[in-house]
Amino acid sequence: MISCYDIGGSFIRSGALQSAGTVEESERIETPGNDWEKFVQAVKKAGAPATSRISISLAGAYDQRTGIADVANIPCLHGREVEKELSAALGLPVAIINDANAFALAEAVDGTGRNKPVVFGIILGSGVGGGLVINGDLVTGFGGIAGEWGHGPIIDPTAGGTLSRIGHFACGCGLVGCVDAVGSARGMERIHSSLHGARLTSREITRDWHQGSPEATETVDAFTTLLSRAFSVLVNTLGPDVIPVSGGLSNDGKLLELIDQKTRDLVLASYAEPLVVRGDFAQNGGLHGAGIFARRIFGSVGE
Repeated sequence: MISCYDIGGSFIRSGALQSAGTVEESERIETPGNDWEKFVQAVKKAGAPATSRISISLAGAYDQRTGIADVANIPCLHGREVEKELSAALGLPVAIINDANAFALAEAVDGTGRNKPVVFGIILGSGVGGGLVINGDLVTGFGGIAGEWGHGPIIDPTAGGTLSRIGHFACGCGLVGCVDAVGSARGMERIHSSLHGARLTSREITRDWHQGSPEATETVDAFTTLLSRAFSVLVNTLGPDVIPVSGGLSNDGKLLELIDQKTRDLVLASYAEPLVVRGDFAQNGGLHGAGIFARRIFGSVGE
């Protein structure tokens, strides 16, 4: 039996890989973020009976060349050779894939990007992540960083002087001006604070936007302008057939429609159909992608 996990800073979600290739969540427990031994025990507890192999979708960067994980929101994993050490601790084969890559793989194989050559899966939540799949194969790139479009100091918060009163925001990676710092839910909150001096959550901002608030409308317009400019570079570079989205912001259909329209207005190719869309696996991409990854790494399910 192959047990699949979606491990984030808050929860460990798990389920058994079925012969049909599906994974349904059967267990959800809090992630012991600061204690390695407790983390190992949590993984063991969440596994299916008679587990023989483990596939993990993990939040954060994971370099498959070195095996080193960069997981800021799970300190006990940060800088650790998680795959190797977890396998030794459990006495089982372990395979790890980045959570955004898992989502992209799920969408490319079984979701919105099925039978499409180029799929770029995006996470828009508390942070910004991504994964690239070409002709059904996941592209990890040098250092495993392919798809990590959220980082790199590329954002001009004034959008070439067309926006005002928006600060330069520091990113958790140590740089300033990353897409992650501006285009995430936290980024929307930072923009609103810069523009209006009010500290609201992204849910409160989008709620007020839907209700016609001028302040929230200005914030959302600035947010979607900055994000669509970053998207346009991706689209012109990769030529994706679809950009499926997961994460908390993907739940707002009107917001995605605005991001999509602004993006398509900026790119060279003419997309007649929506490009930026909510993914079919927006809620279960980590587990489903871990299941696909498991089949490719371990072979048959072997129930």
